[in-house]
Amino acid sequence: MDQSEYATRVVAAIAALKQDLPTLFERDISYDIYAREIFFQDPVNRFKGKFNYRIIFWTLRFHGRLFFTQLFFDLHDVRQASLDTIRADWTVRGTLRVPWKAKIFFNGYSTYRLNAEAQIYEHLDTWDRPPGEILRQFVQTSS
Repeated sequence: MDQSEYATRVVAAIAALKQDLPTLFERDISYDIYAREIFFQDPVNRFKGKFNYRIIFWTLRFHGRLFFTQLFFDLHDVRQASLDTIRADWTVRGTLRVPWKAKIFFNGYSTYRLNAEAQIYEHLDTWDRPPGEILRQFVQTSS
């Protein structure tokens, strides 16, 4: 693949991420930009393969609808960070389906690594705080 075609595919991948990520809790994403053996890791999950990748997004939507009255993925920026890397900065925020209406809020970023065909073969999520600290947001505090 020549540099021009690679660059065109990177632009298309960025456009797909910009379209898919803000609604990932509402509807499925497009999987065309991902390699078959994509590797995913965040602070609580680690796996390989497009089938498992599809399951994680289905699980996010399912649990989002089940446990939250509101849940948002605010996409702040998507950019090509280097020749073979895309970075997306985001915030997750929502309201838990409990009587005290606990709020969730955390920032993070996703690093997407591209193979020679400009397909995403690695997706690493970094959160601004540990998972336990995020879960503590759900606990009702006495006043």
